[in-house]
Amino acid sequence: MSDIDIRIENKTGHITLNRPKALNALTYDMCLAIDRALIDWAGDSGVKQVLIDAKGGKAFCAGGDIAELYRTGTEGDYAYGRQFWRDEYRMNARIANHPKPVISFLQGFTMGGGVGVGCHGSTRIVGETSQISMPECGIGLVPDVGGSQLLAQMNGLRPGLGTWVGLTGHRLQSSDAILGFGAVFQPEVTWEALKTQMIADSAVQLVELDAPHAPISEHLDEMARHFNQVTPAAMLDSLEGDSSDLAQAAAKALRRASPLAVACHHEILRRLDFDSTIEDALKLEYRFTWRAMEHGDFLEGIRAQIIDKDRNPKWKHSSLDDVTDDEVEDMLAPLGEDDLTFDA
Repeated sequence: MSDIDIRIENKTGHITLNRPKALNALTYDMCLAIDRALIDWAGDSGVKQVLIDAKGGKAFCAGGDIAELYRTGTEGDYAYGRQFWRDEYRMNARIANHPKPVISFLQGFTMGGGVGVGCHGSTRIVGETSQISMPECGIGLVPDVGGSQLLAQMNGLRPGLGTWVGLTGHRLQSSDAILGFGAVFQPEVTWEALKTQMIADSAVQLVELDAPHAPISEHLDEMARHFNQVTPAAMLDSLEGDSSDLAQAAAKALRRASPLAVACHHEILRRLDFDSTIEDALKLEYRFTWRAMEHGDFLEGIRAQIIDKDRNPKWKHSSLDDVTDDEVEDMLAPLGEDDLTFDA
């Protein structure tokens, strides 16, 4: 059984992620297959739209399949990961800039690499089970796959909100997922019929419905205030003065995350704004991920969370205060001829 099913149905290019037992985690081959299809369909007059969905009810896509990244990285081979991210990011940009409408159905977990596939299209459909997050700082990476662009847009709507979601990996659900990652709520019981309608008629118009009320909705201003601070250390100080469960959960996540990744993601968001393009975001993200194995905390984060599962990573810095501006600048400095381009 193939990990991905790509076909044309009527006038719809249909991509289905098909690794439900692995929560549809994205492999390198799946990235390349999606990219090839997007390139082919862009110039195909017989394809009027692209529909992306996934098998299983637990997840649209719970991230990238990082086992091979860890294996090659620990062997000192950084080229594989750099090529993986380069090709993945180009695919993310192709989704965002595709000349045909791209529609995604985001059930269950949509995390990390899943955001890159599902949250850059023209129509992003969420349902009752949708939980969308970017938990990369917890494994020594920065929110990538163009996710920093979405978080910067959230900051543009409510300063500090995207920073909170990006630095802590907080999961946005139902109505909160619409803030920046999802756009339209539709009850999941209607999804199969809706897909059938869309494939039969590419001009189907969605009726926007109210999403179920999410319990954190009334706390968004409060969380945005905590994260609209000059430094991550100041954010942590602000959170520690708030006894609410949400603030304490955010403080715990900040303390557990890689200080270097937190500092670099905060700087990426500082450099981006509401009008930044996905290319702007991906270029900055790639500078970090290109260096993440050799100079960052990524391999240690994967070891602690995924391989040994001891949940006790030994980060390069003991606290948020220990990361210097020079170290952040070094991680985000231009790569010269290795900088990410979008001409392929």
